Amino acid sequence: MSQLFTPFSLGPLTLPNRIVIAPMCQYSAVDGIASDWHLMHLGNLAMSGAGLLIIEATAVEPRGRISPADLGLWSDAGAAALGKILDSIRRYSPMPIALQLAHAGRKASTATPWDGGQLLDATGGGWPTVAPSPLPFMPDDPPPLELSPADMTHIERCFVSAAQRAQQIGVDAIEIHAAHGYLLHQFLSPLANVRNDEFGGSLENRMRFPLAVFAAMRAAVSERIPIGVRISATDWVAGGWDVEQSNVFANELKARGCAYIHVSSGGLSPQQKIPLGPNYQVPLAAAIRAGCGLATVAVGLITEAEAAEAIVAEGRADLVAIARGILYDPRWPWHAAAKLGARVEAPRQYWRCQPRELKELFGDIRFRQR
Repeated sequence: MSQLFTPFSLGPLTLPNRIVIAPMCQYSAVDGIASDWHLMHLGNLAMSGAGLLIIEATAVEPRGRISPADLGLWSDAGAAALGKILDSIRRYSPMPIALQLAHAGRKASTATPWDGGQLLDATGGGWPTVAPSPLPFMPDDPPPLELSPADMTHIERCFVSAAQRAQQIGVDAIEIHAAHGYLLHQFLSPLANVRNDEFGGSLENRMRFPLAVFAAMRAAVSERIPIGVRISATDWVAGGWDVEQSNVFANELKARGCAYIHVSSGGLSPQQKIPLGPNYQVPLAAAIRAGCGLATVAVGLITEAEAAEAIVAEGRADLVAIARGILYDPRWPWHAAAKLGARVEAPRQYWRCQPRELKELFGDIRFRQR
């Protein structure tokens, strides 16, 4: 029996299989408010048969957006728009849906990727960026504003308010973005955090603000909603954040009620040297899983069903996340189930597309028409 297609529980939330759709920015919102694109995009992915769909990085305040076109959840209007989309999807798909909450910090205020991705100034619709220390991401960027303790308290409250709105619109889980060089990762890494107060210096101090954000969010929403954290397990830069520190962080999160760790890497420094290749981040996920015992999500160039099956069957991760691969093939879970001899859920409206040679791909279905 395929292990990839067995159920898995994240606390009170049971997933039908181990396939996760990773959060992928769409840069298609207006003032943080979801558009018709999000309805089409998320609706399409919700019919894929995956075990969990995670909505893209959603900013907790306007200056926390990567670009002016980012999704946001800092207002009731933003919550209403996204809630309406979730209600529409749930009329046709039972797939569990999570939401990733984020703050871009010094990597905010950029053009959309198809417009070049460059830093935007005020004339281009940009805004001043913030960070734990006044160190720019790129050497030629203007330095970000160093956050004061009062600023940090404000941002923590923004995360809490966004989490409460996420609960109000009915998400099944929440993921905190502490990876890819965004604000919480900036606090963790000694390459971006050179503060000399209680939030910088030692590992304990650098973890202090991200852990405070997690604890405040965990206390603010129902226990029925699992909260996980996405991390970059390494900066891929000597002297930066690494797997050993990641495991300390993961264990501290575990003690505070974290449901899972979503293991990615990089994104903090342009000096990174990433050894790209199929499944290249899976060893990082395996190391984190072994070091903390939390449910672990592996992600990164996992494209083949057989590879995903082996990752789960061999205990290197509990869940496998697909990102670009499922944009290219929105029925990736169907095709994986076909290869692995498993069953997958499909909308009733699509039952008649089940291949003749795969009599039970969609389960014990009954379909007849005159």
